Amino acid sequence: MTKNTFLLNGKTVEFQPGQTILQAAADNAVTIPTLCHLKGSTPTGACRICLVEAAGSRTLVAACSTPVTPGMEVKTDTERVHAARKLNVELLLSHGKHDCLLCEVSGDCRLQDLAYAYQVSGDRFERDLSAYQKEDSNPFIIRDFNRCILCGRCVQACNEVAVNRAISQGYRGAKSKIVTGGDAPYHQFSESECVFCGQCVEVCPVGALTEKKARGMARTWQAEKIRTTCPYCGVGCQQWLHVKDDKIFKVTAVEDAQPNQGRLCVKGRFGYDFIYSEDRLKTPLIREKDGFREASWDEALDLVAARFREILAKHGPNAVAGVSCARSINEDSYQMQKLFRAVFKSNNIDHCART
Repeated sequence: MTKNTFLLNGKTVEFQPGQTILQAAADNAVTIPTLCHLKGSTPTGACRICLVEAAGSRTLVAACSTPVTPGMEVKTDTERVHAARKLNVELLLSHGKHDCLLCEVSGDCRLQDLAYAYQVSGDRFERDLSAYQKEDSNPFIIRDFNRCILCGRCVQACNEVAVNRAISQGYRGAKSKIVTGGDAPYHQFSESECVFCGQCVEVCPVGALTEKKARGMARTWQAEKIRTTCPYCGVGCQQWLHVKDDKIFKVTAVEDAQPNQGRLCVKGRFGYDFIYSEDRLKTPLIREKDGFREASWDEALDLVAARFREILAKHGPNAVAGVSCARSINEDSYQMQKLFRAVFKSNNIDHCART
């Protein structure tokens, strides 16, 4: 079988048919910086940070949207390429307010990383200071268009990844901005298709979209990341818990992990406060005449098992029924129905998510 090859920085490397330069370079351990590229979505080439030289092309080409062809010669690390990328970073920094000292994502900002990599100070061009009002009326998300670089990642995440189609690019030229529901504020539910899954926040490379509950809680380097499984349903979505001082302040998805592949719903991303509720049960409770009393797990389980045996012996299998919780993982729900059908000999088992 003939292998597809092309020249990458002077070396002959293989590529898969249909791959872009960016994808083929990544497969061959060559990193090309990007800002707008979002894995799994249609490439746009909007940021022009991934520019590379391609033999025979008069201009530099965007690696994220240019397909590789057999025999193609590509250079990713030349003076011309570096100069173009640096210029584009300077232009991005010249629009809006990019004060890193006060930015929520400082230390985890791709634009900041690129400015450092290409030694861009941001003072080459006169700054066009946007005058957008920060939108913080939404209970989950803060929008600050003064920091938006119009990369389009939030639009792609909403339309192609989460498929909610609540975000689009509106207006033209210098007035271009990201809009929802006819440019309505986030808090106006009736004017938008937004379900507040937070996927747009997850993919924003700068500080234009941030989580409200995480605001001011910790810098990136101060937080510990702990991988876990979302407790809200049986899908088993993989999460990163961002923890500081033994308290969760933010939840993000694990990229490329099954089954959610970097996506979360509104509950999985924002609904973690219940673990700190004062009403949360921390020990089993046994009902007595005067109310409830705390008990050990052994005592509680022994009591439940004894009562089940009594009911089954006196009234038979149809006297018991069970409802599996939607927050249980699939394996727990399977064991629940197995307990009723195989042990109790009863088909009176249901799941609260069925209706």
